[in-house]
Amino acid sequence: MERKAFLKTLGAGAAFALTFSCLHGCSDKGGGEEPLVPEIPEGGFIIDLNATTSANLQNNGGFIFVKSKSTFTQNDVIVVRNLEGNLVAASKYCSHEGNPNVEFLSEDGGIYRCDVHGSRFSQDGTPLNSITTNPLKIYNTELLADNKLRIFE
Repeated sequence: MERKAFLKTLGAGAAFALTFSCLHGCSDKGGGEEPLVPEIPEGGFIIDLNATTSANLQNNGGFIFVKSKSTFTQNDVIVVRNLEGNLVAASKYCSHEGNPNVEFLSEDGGIYRCDVHGSRFSQDGTPLNSITTNPLKIYNTELLADNKLRIFE
């Protein structure tokens, strides 16, 4: 097969793959890029609140998704600056069926919601409807020097 013919056969599939990943990555749901952060020796991980990937945390009600190499998380965490200005971190995985679709909604004073089956949780992880009785995993947060946020159990 000639190179030109081979590239033509790849063209449609490659275009679809690139378009799909771009559309998924360009979704306006959520906090944009998911920065990958390493685990720290004392347990947990640290995110830099000055980084451009943390820009959504500058305003109350803003949130970001973070992928962690930490062994104590399921690798995906949603970090929120709640309506009171506090930084809260929760698992992105819903306690109902483990779907990684938890997001933060400013409505009702600020709650977590899974958009798969509609599970709703308070900021302390307490279920707010009858879809699940299992709480959402909430992590401890500590604001460190230089505007860094430590997330840990």
